[in-house]
Amino acid sequence: MEEGTKSKRTVYIGGLGEDVDEAFIYETFSTFGTGDIIEVVLPGPANPNAFQQQTTQAKHRGFAFVTYGSTADAQDAIDNMDLNELKGRVIKVNLAKPMKGLLSGPVQNRAIWESEEWLQEHVKPLAQSGGVQGRGTEPDGEEDANDDDAMEE
Repeated sequence: MEEGTKSKRTVYIGGLGEDVDEAFIYETFSTFGTGDIIEVVLPGPANPNAFQQQTTQAKHRGFAFVTYGSTADAQDAIDNMDLNELKGRVIKVNLAKPMKGLLSGPVQNRAIWESEEWLQEHVKPLAQSGGVQGRGTEPDGEEDANDDDAMEE
């Protein structure tokens, strides 16, 4: 099966409450169209380790994907369920967009050094790294007179 075709048959459902599970989504969304639902995916927490300290763990991330057998069935679900109420919450239903980039890790649009974990692991305080204080002095403590023309030959 071609990936582009699958994306046109997969719908995104956002705004789900924690009391919703895959069986409930299947039951609710199977009424649309004439074909069968191929797959229901309810992604779990993004970082399960972050939730270990909490007493109540999140069951899922508040959204799901439903893949239909045909694009017409997917469009029927979007037309009938978008901005409707499901278990007391207004949901958003539209065509799922394929992920950009490689699936090897989390896709983010920010520099790696903006992550606190990366900073703690790789960055030293200026006093230890010889940063700003270490510039302009030689190891014996004398000023470096050749700094200005270091690039010139």
